[in-house]
Amino acid sequence: MNAIWDSKSDTVQKGDNLRDVTPLMDKTIIDETGFTHYFFSKTVFNNPWYNIPDDDLELFKKFIEGGSRAYPSDGNVPCDIVAKEARILLNKIIDLSQDSNSHHFEEARKALKNGKNSLVRGTLKLYLGKYTTRDWRRKRFTDDIDFWIRQVHILHHVLRRSGWLRNNITKEWEKKIKWKNLLTKEERSDTLIAANDLDQLLDFGAGSYLEGSSLKEIFQKKLKRGHDVDLSDVINVIMVNGADGKYVGDKTREQEWKNAWKAFEEAANTRNTRITSNLISLCRVSLGIADHLERVSSTIKKYNDIIFDKIEYPDKKLDRLCRTSIHWKNYLKDHGSDATREILHSFYHKQVEEKLNHAKNLRNFVKKLLGLLNSKYQHLKVIFDIEN
Repeated sequence: MNAIWDSKSDTVQKGDNLRDVTPLMDKTIIDETGFTHYFFSKTVFNNPWYNIPDDDLELFKKFIEGGSRAYPSDGNVPCDIVAKEARILLNKIIDLSQDSNSHHFEEARKALKNGKNSLVRGTLKLYLGKYTTRDWRRKRFTDDIDFWIRQVHILHHVLRRSGWLRNNITKEWEKKIKWKNLLTKEERSDTLIAANDLDQLLDFGAGSYLEGSSLKEIFQKKLKRGHDVDLSDVINVIMVNGADGKYVGDKTREQEWKNAWKAFEEAANTRNTRITSNLISLCRVSLGIADHLERVSSTIKKYNDIIFDKIEYPDKKLDRLCRTSIHWKNYLKDHGSDATREILHSFYHKQVEEKLNHAKNLRNFVKKLLGLLNSKYQHLKVIFDIEN
């Protein structure tokens, strides 16, 4: 089997081999047609800061208090803070494109021909384009903004004017930023990095799988690297878009998703052992998370009225619940605790269906991806499947 996929693969960094992709040997069978069926267990990402409670009430409390299922990240700065910095830079480029007296006017217009979000890739592209769940956008962390812009001097110009400093050793731009943790109100600071991936590709040839900033091209990189953070990002896009990406009244978005599916087709076509291992892992974790989402939905449905219990959730605790949303925090300030409990209760009701829909999207996606993957190994009489 080692000639087909890697039984050990990377979770955090290249070469760590921490992910076990071993099939359930007691369930491996050879059917009457000679096909070997390899079954794998469902799984979820290991999170050293959070264990999923066995008790349903405790799980519900974790959900409404904002502590459930934090996402694997490759940085320390909340994505909403990074996105704020990215918007400052993108808006400055827009300003240049609207000022005909600017020396950068024409170049800025060229840079923006495919829209401002085409100038970023990776984590920030997924965030700014709202390709993912709200939960992911609130809990994902990163340390950098990956740009994709050919008009390099414009990027350097807006970086300088926005407080960024050039690191001559790494050739990246850095900025010290501060923010406040919404839950603890603790002051935090860290260094944010802005890099033009196109620069790196041209200068070093190091970006062999950095082909652009589209959703397809983001997936290509994440499927090839396949760390936990990569698989988590892909899963959160799938949760919103489903297996087919049907967008009522938005043909551009629908076409974008059809193009993105080609990343999975191209990945499967490689028959590369590492990539095949990553695709198997993607299916395993998707189904593990689908089970978790269905359980969360069930607990929300069962316990959502607890928000009206002023002994369990007094006004002081209600204030803490609202810190994760500016809308909720302002609503509490303007309308008081009773009205705020009502909107939270309404939100929880909507989450019951949303979680079930996300789980359904993941299951449909896994069915489609396994069908694709298995079609590439028919000649070897191999079938991959995930246990129920």
